[in-house]
Amino acid sequence: MNFQLTASMMCANYTNLEKEVRSLEEAGIDSFHIDIMDGRYVPNFAMSLNDMKCIRSLTDKPLDVHLMIEHPNNSVNLFTNHLREGDTVYIHPEAEYHPSTTLQKIIDAGMIPGIAINPGTSVETVHEMLRIVKKVLVMAVNPGNAGQMYLPYVGGKVKRLVKLKYEMGFEVHWDGACGADKIKEFAPVGVDGFVLGTTVLFGKNRPYSEIIKDVRELNI
Repeated sequence: MNFQLTASMMCANYTNLEKEVRSLEEAGIDSFHIDIMDGRYVPNFAMSLNDMKCIRSLTDKPLDVHLMIEHPNNSVNLFTNHLREGDTVYIHPEAEYHPSTTLQKIIDAGMIPGIAINPGTSVETVHEMLRIVKKVLVMAVNPGNAGQMYLPYVGGKVKRLVKLKYEMGFEVHWDGACGADKIKEFAPVGVDGFVLGTTVLFGKNRPYSEIIKDVRELNI
């Protein structure tokens, strides 16, 4: 069964970011997830534009840039100007007055347009945007911090989105509290990719190559 694995780089060891990127790339990670937080849309400051530019310069793998910022329409070009065709940019619909305008900017810049859906955001409120985007990032935890508890009611939302993806032509990706148990349960349902953070990948005192190999070989 094919599914994509993305490394949540806000969880990486920043004492040697280049080594982290190289090790993850050699271990077979599919892409790098970049969480940009402004301290307003979410109660935390995380990665910066310069962090993203650094990682972009170190790898040819795709980047998934997750903008957890207010009014991304005002600054999205700051990010897309330093990305490559095939990179993904996610916005939160609640953070923008007219999210479709921002999504069109992402498309015009040659990026893959995506939306991130908070645990409390219903499928109905984003239904029309599903016709525009190519990826939907489902937050299994409230956004803003690593290491949070999984919110079980999100599972039903994921299954509803998987049914819609075949009609509307988008991918479904999982973000937050993603362990082997979630991959075993939701990869067979039709989730296309999983963002790996502290639950399974970082801070485990094991080589990334071993961890990623184990995840790829899960009995699904």
